[in-house]
Amino acid sequence: MERLYEQMRRQLAYAPQDFRRYMYDRINWDNRMLGLVGPRGAGKTTLFLQRIKNAHDPSDTLYCSADDLYFTTHTLFDTAESFSKAGGMYLFIDEVHKYPGWSRELKLMYDAFPQLHVYFTGSSILDIEKGEADLSRRAPRYLMQGLSFREYLAIRHGIELPVFTLEDVLAHRAETPLLMQPLPYFHDYLQSGYYPFGADVDFPTELEQVISRTLEVDIPLFAGMTAATGRKLKKLLSVVSTLVPFKPNMSSLAKQLQVSRNVIEEYLLYLEKAGMIAQLRSGAGGLGALGKAEKVYLDNPNILYCLGDSGSDSGTVRETFFLNQTRVGHDVVASPVSDFRIGDFTFEVGGKNKGQSQIAGVEGAYIVKDDIEYGYGNVIPLWAFGMMY
Repeated sequence: MERLYEQMRRQLAYAPQDFRRYMYDRINWDNRMLGLVGPRGAGKTTLFLQRIKNAHDPSDTLYCSADDLYFTTHTLFDTAESFSKAGGMYLFIDEVHKYPGWSRELKLMYDAFPQLHVYFTGSSILDIEKGEADLSRRAPRYLMQGLSFREYLAIRHGIELPVFTLEDVLAHRAETPLLMQPLPYFHDYLQSGYYPFGADVDFPTELEQVISRTLEVDIPLFAGMTAATGRKLKKLLSVVSTLVPFKPNMSSLAKQLQVSRNVIEEYLLYLEKAGMIAQLRSGAGGLGALGKAEKVYLDNPNILYCLGDSGSDSGTVRETFFLNQTRVGHDVVASPVSDFRIGDFTFEVGGKNKGQSQIAGVEGAYIVKDDIEYGYGNVIPLWAFGMMY
């Protein structure tokens, strides 16, 4: 266990402290056990290390990664037991989905060590509970997405702005003098701003690796799939990237991949949970349940540029950004008359020359325009929807 402590101290030394992601203050750290899930590269590890540096004493805290070689000869439960007996109070486990039987051992920890706080990170596919033990009652899960446009401005350019609500954005209050010329920043964000590592020189290559590892390792490992199935997931994402946004035809997709129609629905769900695609649903179903998928998008503009190319359709980029940013705090569904609906509001997304005809006579409707700095009336600049988390 000494080696785990040494590795923790090395990582703590390099953990950035200048900015905290939006999820840091939303997490109830008093929970005895909790999970922070999200797509690869979203910054979950950094958030945990920041929490340790800001709120804990290393003498009673241990951070470890579940894919460490240490766990080839030690179990998570035995590690927690030894740590607890030594006076440990806070155990942070990274990448828990890479440990076989993670769900069962976390449950055993919760029941056996009531004084121990256990926090874990994992792929967002852990939202699909598939362990030997149901942890939902014991460990709430917090889903962290990639950077908002607001967070990108703070991390990459030192421009720190408050979070604005949807109502603030619609009332033009997000159009702050602190951000006089948002468009150059916004265009950069669309291509490389969603991921915290977007400033890296080799970002395109790194993002390709994130996508490949998600499809070939994370999803198959979690779902018990074969390597061949992982390759089919990669092919499916490749097909999706050439069609987005599109209304899914399960039979057509199944034929292209030579699998059953039901399997395609399962694959799309895994891709969605893993942060590769987003499915815009109808909103029908009653009791607040979301209905069937009306359109399929890639998850965020960075993936769109990575899998497409610099010539990615501007309309698709705009809609992808709008859905990606607004879904964090709202249920975004397909509109029967326009592009999107959030509660009582309807949104039509387009370029700076977009007219009002699409939403004529629709109450609570807004035109969301790209390539404008400031809005007026019911016209809102697209970039402003990136200020909501």
